[in-house]
Amino acid sequence: MKIHTLLLTVAILPILACAQTEDAVKKYDVDNLPNDHYGRLARYGKRLSEKTFEVIGPEVGEKKMRYSGNNLACTNCHQEAATKKFAIPWVGAQATFPQYRGREDDVSTIEERVNGCMERSMNGKALPFDSREMKAFVTYIHFLSKGVPIGSSVEGQGLPKFTPPDRMSNVIAGEKVYAEKCIACHGPEGAGLRNGKPGEAKGYTFPPLWGRDTFNNGAGMNRLLTAASFIKANMPLGAAYGQSQLSDDQAYDVAGYILSKPRPIKANLDKDFPARWNKPVDAAFAPYVDGASAEQHKYGPFQLLIENMKRLKPILNKSAIE
Repeated sequence: MKIHTLLLTVAILPILACAQTEDAVKKYDVDNLPNDHYGRLARYGKRLSEKTFEVIGPEVGEKKMRYSGNNLACTNCHQEAATKKFAIPWVGAQATFPQYRGREDDVSTIEERVNGCMERSMNGKALPFDSREMKAFVTYIHFLSKGVPIGSSVEGQGLPKFTPPDRMSNVIAGEKVYAEKCIACHGPEGAGLRNGKPGEAKGYTFPPLWGRDTFNNGAGMNRLLTAASFIKANMPLGAAYGQSQLSDDQAYDVAGYILSKPRPIKANLDKDFPARWNKPVDAAFAPYVDGASAEQHKYGPFQLLIENMKRLKPILNKSAIE
């Protein structure tokens, strides 16, 4: 009897897993929404996330719609239409805003967070708060957050915790990892694989990782610990949290290699993190307040920097109050 029960359980498990996957897909399917104002905006928001380059990219025909400064899509980072766990999903994001943001040392709204990505990851300019595009982004994020209580979090939000090796990122070793694991999609010069020709606003099958048409140095992905965490959990193609294809060392080194390459420069980064004790140790731009070199803030080792900032935070905070 027990054997029969076990066999039945084993047989049913794949069916249950398949059913759960189908339920998840259905849950986040904007096409199931009514054809009303909300449904249309949510669908437009999804299109904006997946076809950013086609609607508000730098090559679109209507010049006033050129808000993005590169031909990336939001979903290059926020994978699977911003629903993939530990790929910076938007699922539940609405429930976490307004929230305090160290980069601004202020409480930010979801609209301000969208524009942070527009100006950094998309290397572009802010969307007007009352624009249809901003409303569409916010509506799609709201749709993905339905049922999540205000102030709560959901499994798989953000990126997984990444504990770096206690050493500098080895760019030479990272170049070898790139050649073995990344070059087939992103190309030898990190230029990605374009759809169509430049000027056609068709984006990329695989996005560029450095050069003129990618995120700028003010983006979160330009921080080595953030990039290493994203790469470990989501790269190469087919990887997922718990199903990594790279070791911590490989992710750490290849992130260093990618971030050693040139990319667009964001102006006025010195105004980021005005409360300096909030500045992440891998935010590799001046000013630095801990006496460590710019190179160490970019490539590590980070453990000593982290411990040093813990010591400095109360001192810096006290000085600011006085």
